[in-house]
Amino acid sequence: MRRATRVFAGFAALALTGVAATGCGGRQDAPSADSGGEITCEVSSDTRVSIATGNSTGVYFSLGNAYAEQISAATDGTVKATAAETGASVQNIQQLVGGSYQVAFSLADTAADAVEGKAGFEGEKQPIQAISRIYPNYTQVIARKDSGIASVADMRGKRVSTGSPGSGTEVIANRLLESAGLNPTSDVAAQRLDLTKTVDGMKDGSIDALFWSGGLPTPGITDLLTSARDDVAFIDISSQLPKMSEISPAYEEGVIPAATYQLPGDVKTIVVPNL
Repeated sequence: MRRATRVFAGFAALALTGVAATGCGGRQDAPSADSGGEITCEVSSDTRVSIATGNSTGVYFSLGNAYAEQISAATDGTVKATAAETGASVQNIQQLVGGSYQVAFSLADTAADAVEGKAGFEGEKQPIQAISRIYPNYTQVIARKDSGIASVADMRGKRVSTGSPGSGTEVIANRLLESAGLNPTSDVAAQRLDLTKTVDGMKDGSIDALFWSGGLPTPGITDLLTSARDDVAFIDISSQLPKMSEISPAYEEGVIPAATYQLPGDVKTIVVPNL
């Protein structure tokens, strides 16, 4: 990882814990953000940090803005941090390595693919380093009640939002479809949309089902449940965990508590850590 990226990674790591300090990287003997060692370098001039987040109605964007405020405040404005709306995980890593951003959020499965040069990073290992595990992303699969969809396997021939191009949601959506025996390209009418457009499509009936990987609660999903509660239902995908775990050990069992979106009951799902 380039020196500048590691410097700013140190700032973000410290912001995660609320410590008002500055960080430094670039030396071979410098402690990593998670090593427990003290980071002691100072920034002598104004510096800008751009954090790659995700959709504006998702948790990444809200959290990125909060971290940006903490970083700026912790450095008395010496570091001017901002959060950028992006397509999320895959795009974030690509543009982080390309130099467009200094810090980025990503799902752990996507980050593992990047380091190993797999999936969307086929044949090109990405020089990235995780700062911290921050919170789990819950895979939220929702279908319109009039679509006849009760499982991922029922999505054959349906209009399905698989998330923004280059997002972690798209990676997980495609893997869930494949593990259910469906080809994401030919067996469903995939709509590669951001969450705002996806929610609009679910409301007006132009989309039958959606995949979303995000924190709880996700503002866009709250909006959907508030506006169209009687028209949509969550899908339990926990039975697909064994096959998903064969693809990546990052996938874990999780539960969306009923109180999150005022649901009739808890929903079993698959979660993946955020980095």
